[in-house]
Amino acid sequence: MADVFTPEKRSEVMSRIRGGGTKPELVVRSMLHRMGYRFTVNGPLNRGLPGRPDLVLPRYGTVVFVHGCFWHGHEGCRDFRLPGTRREWWKAKIEGNRARDVRVEAELRAAGWHVITIWACALKTVETRRWLEGRLRGWLG
Repeated sequence: MADVFTPEKRSEVMSRIRGGGTKPELVVRSMLHRMGYRFTVNGPLNRGLPGRPDLVLPRYGTVVFVHGCFWHGHEGCRDFRLPGTRREWWKAKIEGNRARDVRVEAELRAAGWHVITIWACALKTVETRRWLEGRLRGWLG
């Protein structure tokens, strides 16, 4: 199926996609805050760490990334599938994101950080949010 937008319009649309403050990220922030955990979002520590984590919980030595299933290529997720147009470009783009995610996680672990990655699909329903909340309690102590 051909793209419904011109290349210029598609570029404009894509440029408006936010990198932070997304709905899944806000859900995780709210959940952690409600559970009594305190974290930083835009602190100097966040900006200085590899990959610029979405949340940093310094007290627990933990960083949290909230990954969009499409942009980070969540295998087996119904929210991730390559677009029909420019497949090779998108495949390279998603693979590059995955490689960066692996590299950043390794750097953070080597620096002594515990890394938690939360996929956006885990925040869609009440049941999956409850499951995630129970997991977070176990991971953070």
